[in-house]
Amino acid sequence: MFFIDVQGTLIDDNTKKPIRGAVAFIDYLNLSHIPYMVVTNSTKYVSSEFLAYLNSIGLNIPSSHYLDPLMVLESQLSKEKKIAAYGSAEFLNVLTSMGYELDYVSPAAVLLSIKENFNHEEYAQMIEFLLGGCQLIGMHETSLYVKNHKRYPGVGALLKMLEFATSTTYRVVGKPSRPFFDTALQALRQQKSSASFTDVTMISDDVTGDLMGAKALGMKCFFVLSGKYRTREEILPQINLKPDGVYADMQSVLEGK
Repeated sequence: MFFIDVQGTLIDDNTKKPIRGAVAFIDYLNLSHIPYMVVTNSTKYVSSEFLAYLNSIGLNIPSSHYLDPLMVLESQLSKEKKIAAYGSAEFLNVLTSMGYELDYVSPAAVLLSIKENFNHEEYAQMIEFLLGGCQLIGMHETSLYVKNHKRYPGVGALLKMLEFATSTTYRVVGKPSRPFFDTALQALRQQKSSASFTDVTMISDDVTGDLMGAKALGMKCFFVLSGKYRTREEILPQINLKPDGVYADMQSVLEGK
């Protein structure tokens, strides 16, 4: 059984097209009736639209096999309809379409997603809200954000910065939070009722943002070098994690190399 990341694992961070072996791996799982969940931290598009895009490029993922943070946001943010949200314009549009009110005067919570060009004024505004008692919530906890072949601090890194600056603890909606993984496991049990975390292998290009959280829950971890990191030496010697496999891409996972 598998939990499979999307960006940098199934699709290229820059071209947004399938990475080598991604289509074949999903086809293999479908044909072999192997339980799996595609678990992405995508927040720029309505969930159904992003899944439709993945299917349009050849990744035949049933809706019952797909989960992203927007699908569980209400359970984490149901009482905080007035929020100061920060992220891409697309993300902010999705939030308003879901019924959330963007409030930059007296919000109940600061909600953080990703974009490549945060500025100091935005950080200053977040800090004022947090010091005033707002909750801090991250859509996910990715370590790095990759765009146009450049690597930027991910949401996880920004959450750590804001936590350090304001002594405000934060919670996370998407990966690698326990509630998100619990929701993914519940969906996996619709495919195989006896599924548990120890039956699952997590495949991702994000060691700190995905794999370490998965490992803590008892999952096996496969680290792919097709996304955020170009060699295992960039990250593995610096962290306390021993992946169960390190692969170049999904084709290598499929071939077991």
